[in-house]
Amino acid sequence: MNHIDSSATRLVVTGGAGYIGSHFSTLAVRQGYVVHVVDDLRTGFSDALVPDVRFHRLALHEKDKLGDLLATIRPNAVVHFAGSISVGESVVKPTDYYENNVLASLVLLRAMHAAGLRNFIFSSSAAVYGAPPVAAPIVESQVKAPMNPYGHSKWMVEQILSDASKAGELRYCALRYFNAAGASSDGSNGERHQPETHLIPLAIHATICGSPLTVFGNDYPTQDGTCIRDYVHVNDLARAHLKAVEYLLADGDSVALNLGTSQGTSVLEVVRAVSAITKREVPLVWAPRRAGDPAFLVADATAARATLDWVPIESGLDAIVTDAIRWESKRMSGQLLPDQLSVR
Repeated sequence: MNHIDSSATRLVVTGGAGYIGSHFSTLAVRQGYVVHVVDDLRTGFSDALVPDVRFHRLALHEKDKLGDLLATIRPNAVVHFAGSISVGESVVKPTDYYENNVLASLVLLRAMHAAGLRNFIFSSSAAVYGAPPVAAPIVESQVKAPMNPYGHSKWMVEQILSDASKAGELRYCALRYFNAAGASSDGSNGERHQPETHLIPLAIHATICGSPLTVFGNDYPTQDGTCIRDYVHVNDLARAHLKAVEYLLADGDSVALNLGTSQGTSVLEVVRAVSAITKREVPLVWAPRRAGDPAFLVADATAARATLDWVPIESGLDAIVTDAIRWESKRMSGQLLPDQLSVR
């Protein structure tokens, strides 16, 4: 891979004030890139942005303003995080998801094409695979069978990107994350979803507030009866996106890649880790399985290692949980003090 002069490289980051986008923006700035964040702050937070980020409050549907901005900045690459992310909400509000995830991506791609921009990094998801038929790590060639509008919307965008790439309009890297988790190790940034639906912050909230964590299903064909997922630290995801930028700027071919650790962790293993690190019990209430929840969802990330030279280095369960606790403690008035945590 050719050396990239980051100080001369301009990036536009859509959704850069959100959870993963803000971690990526921070990393890119610290690596010397010129970072322009485009975010309408409907689900993002301006205080998640470090001072050197150049912020533009703008919705992607404002196509004229977006086109003018891209033509003015002329970024070397666009990194697209913006979109709606809740599987459950997508079932209730499917047209919102197709508008926010598919239509907005099309507006962005057309604005890029009009400005003569070619390099595109897309925030995709393991939801494109649906429920795999066997309990084995998923490779990128696995049949795509999304089970909800969120997954459908991500797969639709990937198909658009593939067609545009074949037509010579762009080169892209679609990154299919598995379970994003964790927070900045200094406690400065983390998850702030409203409402929160992710397991690790919900388990931490249960220890702080005493309200039970609902676990859906204890009769799966797994070692402890609960679902198994592949948790990858948000900092590792940020590094993967920066690797993808470098890959495309070095004339890499269009590609779709899994981002995960290739290691599965059950719901109960996560709960036990939260209890062990906080030294508090996580109160639980059991509920029936949710429709469409696969028992086993783990990445085969071999291709990301080979293509991007990317290896997750912060995605051990204890590190993820410790960082998440430090962040939630800060958010919730220090009810779990940092000195109560296990050493990261």
